[in-house]
Amino acid sequence: MDFTLSEDQRAIQDAARAFATAEFAPHSARWDEEHHFPVDVIRKAAALGFAGIYVAEDVGGSELKRLDAAIIFEELSRGDVSTAAFISIHNMATWMIDRFGSEALRQKYLPRLTSAELIASYCLTEPGSGSDAAALRTTARAEGAEYVLNGSKAFISGAGTSDVYVIMARTGEAGPKGVSAFVVEKGTPGLSFGAQERKMGWNSQPTAMVLFDDCRIPVENRIGQEGDGFRFAMMGLDGGRLNISACSLGGAALALETAQAYVEQRQQFGRRLADFQALQFKLADMATALEAARLMVRAAADALDKRDPRATQLCAMAKRFATDAGFEVANQALQLHGGYGYLKDYPLERIVRDLRVHQILEGTNEIMRVITAREMLRQ
Repeated sequence: MDFTLSEDQRAIQDAARAFATAEFAPHSARWDEEHHFPVDVIRKAAALGFAGIYVAEDVGGSELKRLDAAIIFEELSRGDVSTAAFISIHNMATWMIDRFGSEALRQKYLPRLTSAELIASYCLTEPGSGSDAAALRTTARAEGAEYVLNGSKAFISGAGTSDVYVIMARTGEAGPKGVSAFVVEKGTPGLSFGAQERKMGWNSQPTAMVLFDDCRIPVENRIGQEGDGFRFAMMGLDGGRLNISACSLGGAALALETAQAYVEQRQQFGRRLADFQALQFKLADMATALEAARLMVRAAADALDKRDPRATQLCAMAKRFATDAGFEVANQALQLHGGYGYLKDYPLERIVRDLRVHQILEGTNEIMRVITAREMLRQ
């Protein structure tokens, strides 16, 4: 059992950190303030292979492992959590087409997705089905050589800007076995978008409803077979949960570094804050939580790479622990700054706002406990 990164992984880590430092960090505050979606910078990230991290090389992917992806997203999120998280979503949607789509579908979309010429969104959640995702009501009715989609999706990152939407819709019976997956292109008649949501964080990416009103797509745009869509979506979420956990690690790591630098120079009562043992203990606890979370995320990523039977449970456990720990570390880092932490002059309040949603999306942390307990009791 070797916990050290390989030479290749260190090179990947260095490249991601250098990119985030140069391309994300200088603009993060402005993107948040102006609600700017930096598609041009996402395309620069794609030039490094970050838009198809675990997609096959024959369609332009990097064909790396889930562990490599966790390393990449931790580093990217040090520069900007929100933008790194969107790249994770793009990767999840792109991977679903690569892993389960027909060869024609792969060749039609993936070369342009891995280059980020096209941007992708993942569409599962609906206004009436969040945690109970298998209760989704969007329908896809077969009519000859087409499917006709009707319904709506909620909280969709990239909605209105993305070019490709990976949609889960009902083609059969109630429950998960009646769900299929499809690719829908922006501009398809019957596809529209709701107003942009006004959010606490994640302001560098748009979020809106995706609406279908007799939206016709060719049968060839179905991913895999009818009835397999929910299984595909859940497999996508295993990796998505690791990526979003890694984004929590990166944001929290930046928050901890910022707090440490602050307490080492800030003085009160004639002493540096770093000289007070109570604050030393706080820093130690923050660092310990972060290291434990990182180990859990990387262990789960390794399990997913090896197709370990426990991978889904380990991904759920890692997501629950890492996103809770990441938010708490960032929140404590803000606290250590006192009133200054509440100001936008420092990155802490933005990191706290961006990390909070990680405890909700890709399956709430309550659902992560459900998955963990279900797998335990199944043994």
